[in-house]
Amino acid sequence: MLAAFSNLYVSKSAIAPQATCAAASAATGRPLEKGMSLSGWLQGVRSDPLLDYRSAAELPASAGVIIIGSGITGVTTAYELLNSADPPKSIVLLEAREFCSGATGRNAGHCKPDQYRGFSSYQKKFGTEQAMKVAMTSRACALELDVATTDELAALGAKNWEAFKAAGGKTDHIEYITDPEEAVKRSRVRSAKAVWSWDASTLYPWKFAAHIARICLQRGLHLQTWIPVLSVTPTNGGAWSVETERGSIIAPTIVHATNAYAGALLPDMAHMVTPTPHMCNRVIPPRAWSGGNALQNSYGVLVPGGALYSINPTQGGQGIVLFGGSNPAQHKLHEYVDAHPGSRTDDGLANFAPVTQAVEDFIKSDFEGWDTDYAPGEGPDYAWSGIIGMSADGVPFVGAVPGRPGQWICAGHSGHGMARCFTFAPGLVRLLQGGTWADTSLPDVYELTPERVEALRPKKKSTGIDAWGSI
Repeated sequence: MLAAFSNLYVSKSAIAPQATCAAASAATGRPLEKGMSLSGWLQGVRSDPLLDYRSAAELPASAGVIIIGSGITGVTTAYELLNSADPPKSIVLLEAREFCSGATGRNAGHCKPDQYRGFSSYQKKFGTEQAMKVAMTSRACALELDVATTDELAALGAKNWEAFKAAGGKTDHIEYITDPEEAVKRSRVRSAKAVWSWDASTLYPWKFAAHIARICLQRGLHLQTWIPVLSVTPTNGGAWSVETERGSIIAPTIVHATNAYAGALLPDMAHMVTPTPHMCNRVIPPRAWSGGNALQNSYGVLVPGGALYSINPTQGGQGIVLFGGSNPAQHKLHEYVDAHPGSRTDDGLANFAPVTQAVEDFIKSDFEGWDTDYAPGEGPDYAWSGIIGMSADGVPFVGAVPGRPGQWICAGHSGHGMARCFTFAPGLVRLLQGGTWADTSLPDVYELTPERVEALRPKKKSTGIDAWGSI
């Protein structure tokens, strides 16, 4: 079986040294210990001291709150706690590897609310009220274009759009273009049949998380990087002992901000959050698509088969174009993972040829005037991997961990964490400080309950929601 996939990597020599590490990572469900790829974002901050920051040489013996994971969930939760009316006496943030080196530091740089696209599926599964609340839990700030590339996809988009409007969804901030000629003109995508346009954000996710972390450090946060958590065990006093290779810390409150790796420390959740590799491709545009002709908007380009190209043309403000999402060759990556289970948590995967080829095929077919006879320094440059935490029922898990009083979680974001964590974190903090679920203003379907755990236990793991929100 290995031979069948031997041509999937540009650099085959990089695979062998990672095999043992990847297998160990899969066995424990923990992040890869070494051999992980550097995302474009991580490449750009190699001199930043926050990467391997430790607030002190030794771990504190105890803390008021311990947060495990330094991605967007972890840092926003720390921020909300420190800015609350009743902040804990101390907060320790533990990161297994470099600061923000998980999914937040590896995504395609989108912070995009799902305004309408998944509404019909959420409505069918959870009812109109909860579907509307799901749509309202994302936050954005630049212009996003959703582009349907076939008549069938345009019709499906229209169906979701009308259902969202009929349920009272706010649409006056969204421009909906149904004329194919105008859709092509607006989007610059040759096969465009319809376009939806609204405000969203592209950003440098690592730097954003780092900015929040630095504010927290100034306010007393204790940060420790390169310290994998081995276990969380109860103490005789009703608190929890967080065990690491460098010692243990006692705290009454633990926040699991580990997303795809939730099952490593919470085995009961292993069937609920599935680690799923995705690729992000970096492409240097040719001169004809640079300068005044550079892409100005971010995109969600919907293509047949439930596939999606997420396109971000502004990496670090340089005009480098990032292609993420679940493109038409994502199934090839799934096949590779199925054949090599050790790769499920292996973010050392790089330059996965089928996904890169799908990006090149899209550019050739849909970006008119984009010359693929590349000059030196132009064209596909590098592709890295990140591990997404796919929820078994298509929505995140937020709240108290059943059977473990004092432990809390926010995980299973299915690739939508950047847009949702700014509502998750305040809600989670309200719960930590004694509030009710109603105080969070989050959809009821996000709450982690014993009933939800049990209902999901016998079911087949979902790969999440496709481009149109089908669960």
